[in-house]
Amino acid sequence: MMPPKPPSRPDRVSLLRYARLFRRDILSAQPERLYRAWMAEFRTPFFRSFLVNQPDLVAEILKARPRDFPKSDRVGEGLRPLLGNSVFLTNGATWERQRRIIDPAFEGGRLKDTFPAMLAAADRAVEGLAEGIVEIEAVTSQAAADVIFRTLFSIPIDHRVAGEVFDAFRSYQRSQPILNLAAFVPVPRWVPRFFSRRTRATARTIRDLITGLTEARQREIDAGRAPDDLATKIMTTVDPETGQGFDTDEMVDQVAIFFLAGHETSASALGWALYLLATHPEWQEKVAAEARAVTHWDFAAMSRLRVTRDVFREALRLYPPVPMMVREATGCEHFRDREVPRGAQLVLSPWHLHRHARLWDNPDGFDPERWQGENGRRCGREAYIPFSAGARVCTGAGFAMIEGVLILARLMARYHVAPVEGRVPVPVAHLTVRSKDGIWLKVNARG
Repeated sequence: MMPPKPPSRPDRVSLLRYARLFRRDILSAQPERLYRAWMAEFRTPFFRSFLVNQPDLVAEILKARPRDFPKSDRVGEGLRPLLGNSVFLTNGATWERQRRIIDPAFEGGRLKDTFPAMLAAADRAVEGLAEGIVEIEAVTSQAAADVIFRTLFSIPIDHRVAGEVFDAFRSYQRSQPILNLAAFVPVPRWVPRFFSRRTRATARTIRDLITGLTEARQREIDAGRAPDDLATKIMTTVDPETGQGFDTDEMVDQVAIFFLAGHETSASALGWALYLLATHPEWQEKVAAEARAVTHWDFAAMSRLRVTRDVFREALRLYPPVPMMVREATGCEHFRDREVPRGAQLVLSPWHLHRHARLWDNPDGFDPERWQGENGRRCGREAYIPFSAGARVCTGAGFAMIEGVLILARLMARYHVAPVEGRVPVPVAHLTVRSKDGIWLKVNARG
């Protein structure tokens, strides 16, 4: 069975129709030709942008010359009330300083250190899953949020503040696209940005709750009784070049993006992975058998979950949580016989790149086995960027891969999932790629 294609792939669209589709949902607006194009230009009297799918150009932008193509200021316009000056939105020296403080928390043996917290969250998700017809994105959202709170602040999702942040974030998530028209229309910097009252209020609620957690942790650090978790590691790390760490406001910005990147993206990928397994029962049984063969769940067990890892990688290919990224040209460039002017927006789209008809065998098909073949291995190196690539690759990419594979395996070891007739999920872009009306699955305990 084939997974559903994007909501629509119109052959040709006028600029007016494209704008209308884009405003409703960026995935609906993408014409069929972009899944074959190496590069496409969008030119109007008001703006100029380029979709770049050619692997060597993607590598040049993300890996070879990242400083020449910083993240576009416009990409985060809808996220600014929540994320402030977080590492997700900054560029240049500010971003470099932030990464020097954050990266050590995710290096070396830290993944192994955080594994018990991940396992506890996975077990809670397994025990809390009810049989019957279930909206599975709600389950994966809570499980991913539980992982973040346990690994970051050593508190479970049942903690009052964690629950309040989670509830507020769900409201924010549905109201904000991760990419909006501001990414394509050059709005002058001096023009004020207007956000809805609900968006501002919800962002303020989330940030106030995170501020309380951060201030409490600082008091524990000062008293010498802070747990050895990610928050403590980040808050006690100083920039080796300046000797300064994050103050409270800066830490709130970073915690907000950790929650977005670590919870929202993982929840999206897990939801689609479970749907793909529900619609491909032969792969579901392979994952279940692999998981049930594990007799001792420790960090070393993760290396034995090869099938589950390939399934999760395939879910990230078909439904990359962040469907598009936007960079800005700081100078004039010449790509594929096209002049790219200074200030042009360069759209790098995992959504298109991962389904590109001239790169992937069976690009719209669910085939976890592809990762063991020549085409899959080559495309995995050249055309697979679910966590971005190069200097700005997601710090938590390794964290996310362990978390996703672990939760998926633990759920499949206990439960069988099946699609619900008439409830085919339609992918749309909110903060991440989610289903328009949720992902509904029939859940039954295994014998």
